[in-house]
Amino acid sequence: MEKKRYTPEYKAKLVLEILREDVHISEIAAREGISRTQLQNWKKEFVDNAAVVFAQNRQERAAKAEARAAEEREEAMAKKVGQLAVENDLLKKKYKQIHGREFDPNNHK
Repeated sequence: MEKKRYTPEYKAKLVLEILREDVHISEIAAREGISRTQLQNWKKEFVDNAAVVFAQNRQERAAKAEARAAEEREEAMAKKVGQLAVENDLLKKKYKQIHGREFDPNNHK
């Protein structure tokens, strides 16, 4: 016999129903065809890991802020590279106008 697999969403739905205490856990177990022990285990796991939800949110916000800052730095560097490329081209043109030849960095005196 193959072991039944339940989605996290389904487990969470049942655990939240248990926590509301509108229906006894035994009634939920009978209705869903799941053992009472299994439901208690899911509830314990849910409650034990509740703080993780808030920690992940904080970590996710920090990661997003860090990614946003990295993108801003990258955009600023790309802008600076573009500016330097334009300035470099201008200086090469001025060099050629003054000296009558292309600038050669290997043969510059």
